[in-house]
Amino acid sequence: MRTLVFCAVLGALATDPAWAEGLPELRSRAAVVLDATTGDAIFSKAADEIRPIASTTKIFVAMAVRKRLDLNGWTEITKVDARYAAGGARTRLDIGQIFRNKDLLRAMLIASDNRAPTALARAAGMAPDELVAAMNAVARDLHLVRTKLTDPTGLRGNLSTAHEMALALRAALDDDVLRSIMRQDEADIESRDHYTRIHYGSTNAPLVAKQWDVIGGKTGYTKQAGYCFITGVQVDDRTLVMALLGADDKMSRFGDFNRLAQWIDRGAPGAHKADPRRKETPIPSAQRTAIDPPDAGPRLAGKRP
Repeated sequence: MRTLVFCAVLGALATDPAWAEGLPELRSRAAVVLDATTGDAIFSKAADEIRPIASTTKIFVAMAVRKRLDLNGWTEITKVDARYAAGGARTRLDIGQIFRNKDLLRAMLIASDNRAPTALARAAGMAPDELVAAMNAVARDLHLVRTKLTDPTGLRGNLSTAHEMALALRAALDDDVLRSIMRQDEADIESRDHYTRIHYGSTNAPLVAKQWDVIGGKTGYTKQAGYCFITGVQVDDRTLVMALLGADDKMSRFGDFNRLAQWIDRGAPGAHKADPRRKETPIPSAQRTAIDPPDAGPRLAGKRP
């Protein structure tokens, strides 16, 4: 039922005649579409404007903890996690519950649970301030010079650009574990004592709708950032990463995604009128460790019927 609702809403948004001189007109304040292989910009709108990024921040958390994290280890949710999550959306990770670390990654990346970042940091041997330092180190390693991270959840601070967030997502999706998690449209996790079982549904509406083959990505919202969305998708045989920042309402960012995907599927008419194409140094592959192979699926497939 949830899939049918998303399909109906996205379909309605996609029929909005928002086109000018062949280019899609977007409601997001900043946007970019990059070729994931080359880093070339296919479309851009205020792509280098520094903006708050809300919970899209959490891909930096995931990349920062990966090398130090025992995926099959267990971590308890504490008052520290509750304190850092204060002011965010409702959590489903209660203090005192103990979960597998790979399930905390799922809670964070699929449903954006704000108690997961600092819990994962603790599992990786880091205090919250050390996690933030590690997140900034990830940004430096990726040469994201406009990205500044001060908070592990994205609720307070954290700045980047659409262009740099697309590059960051490209790096995150190059990790087999993170890609397999972000590709899931739902997941069940269970506490170690089997007392608590939580069902998470993805906040990535195009992934759930299955109109396009979406690898996965991350949503985010704060009052300052507006509604944000970063995602990977393949249109025909072309692997793309998109970043959409600063939409005024929840579904507009997904409507913008649909407009961009349809435009590219039509051959990207008028693309020469977009901002000049960039050449980026390819990002080295992240460390890859396959877990839960059934979740991973194909790396990227073409548009679905």
